Amino acid sequence: MFVALPADVCENTVMYVSFSPDFTIRPVHRSEHAALGELTVAAYLQDGFLQGPEDPYADFLRDVGSRAAGGAEVLVGVESGQVLGGVTLAPPGSPLAELAGEHEAEIRSLAVAPAGRARGIGTALARACVERAREAEAKRVVLCSQQEMRAAHRLYGRLGFERAPELDWRPRPETLLWGFALEL
Repeated sequence: MFVALPADVCENTVMYVSFSPDFTIRPVHRSEHAALGELTVAAYLQDGFLQGPEDPYADFLRDVGSRAAGGAEVLVGVESGQVLGGVTLAPPGSPLAELAGEHEAEIRSLAVAPAGRARGIGTALARACVERAREAEAKRVVLCSQQEMRAAHRLYGRLGFERAPELDWRPRPETLLWGFALEL
C-alpha cells in the first residue's frame, strides 16, 4: 500500500511511503545518505560483486547524495529507524540512466543489508520503483545486473522482468552486465 504524505525532508515534493508489517519503504533522508552508501558498498562487497573496496563502482554506490540531487529517486527500506536497504530509480529522461531510452525508467544500485534479507525488503524496494515509474508514465522499466546476482534475477523475475539481451553491456572488459526489462 502506498500513501502520499507531505515530505518533511525533500522540499516541494510528495513522499510516497509503503508500509509492511515490519518495515517502511520511503525516500531517503539526507541524513541517511552516508549510511546507505556504506550499506550498499558493504552488501556488494560481501556478495563478491565488487573487486574490493577501491573498485571504481564503489565510489558511485557510496555517492547517494549525487544520485538524489541528480534527478533520481533514492528509496530506502527502514525498520525502527535503521536503514536496511536502498535502491535508485532514474525516471524517464534522467541523466543517471545508462540503459533507459525515451519513456523508460531505470532501476539502479539495489542493495539490502544481511539483516534485512529474506524479509521482502528488496522486493518491496523494486516494486516501489515500478510503481513510481508507472506514475511517471514510463512505458518500460529497465535495469542491468551482474550475471552472478542470481537472487536479484529471481526477484526481478517474480516482478515480471524478463531478460533483455539487447541491453547487455560491459562497463569494463571483465564484467558483463545482463539487461532486464518490464513492459508497463
